[in-house]
Amino acid sequence: MEPIGVLPLDKPAGMTSHDCVFRLRRLFQTKKVGHTGTLDPEVTGVLPICLGRATKLARFITDEGKTYAAEVTIGYATTTEDAHGETVHETPVISDSISDQMIDEVLEQLTGQIQQTPPYYSAVKVNGKKLYEYARKGIEVERPTRIVQIDALERTSEVTFEDGLCRFRIEIACGKGTYIRTLAVEIGERLGYAAHMSDLRRTSSGAMSEVDAVTLATLEACETIEERMQYVLPIEQVIQKWPRLTVDAETAARVLNGAKLPSIPVEFERFTVYNEEGVPLAIYRLDPEISMGRVEVMLQID
Repeated sequence: MEPIGVLPLDKPAGMTSHDCVFRLRRLFQTKKVGHTGTLDPEVTGVLPICLGRATKLARFITDEGKTYAAEVTIGYATTTEDAHGETVHETPVISDSISDQMIDEVLEQLTGQIQQTPPYYSAVKVNGKKLYEYARKGIEVERPTRIVQIDALERTSEVTFEDGLCRFRIEIACGKGTYIRTLAVEIGERLGYAAHMSDLRRTSSGAMSEVDAVTLATLEACETIEERMQYVLPIEQVIQKWPRLTVDAETAARVLNGAKLPSIPVEFERFTVYNEEGVPLAIYRLDPEISMGRVEVMLQID
């Protein structure tokens, strides 16, 4: 039987998201495995992995909000905006020249909708090539600035000073496409210093948190696929908190045939359609070409 569901993986440092997918294909003996948004190799934490038919949900899970725990180091900037790049600019920090209040005020300023320019070492595409491909060749290109959503941004540690550096930890709740590395750099710039992100862990992705996450070591210690499946969340559990609409038997039959639906009063741009027995049938969205509320199917769940 094909493994089906979403595995909340606790990604280890030193592995790419694709490395994790490759390993899980072997552990679950299936080719149908996909991740839900790249985590940089040195970043740890929650990486939802879709198995079997659940791979159809990957793009929706990717769009959900995420939370992170990070460390900001002020005093020098790097090529990659994290601790693994080459130093490009140094601004030694005098002890106590940055106060708790100054930092907290900057964090408040960066809460809400903000503009971000993705780092050169990122997978954002410009003219069909990823930015890191240009960066590795030393080619400078214009990077697209975009709006991202920061729902919450708080300092979670004391501010420490040592050897011309200032360090503190933060927690972030944000929307899709936010670069925490770039956020750390922006925090430093607003304080008047060069900065980078020196540590990062994703603590949740959508409804899945690090409490739910399982390590590769735990999965590899299991002797059978059946044992590993105990850590896989069924599709119904993953989507249970998404906006939903329950329809009668006649409409449910049309949904199962992939039909567009006529005018339906819904508050959400995207929602899951259930039958009267509580079984999820499909994911629909408002038809962007029609203003009267007609909806079109995005994904058949069954």
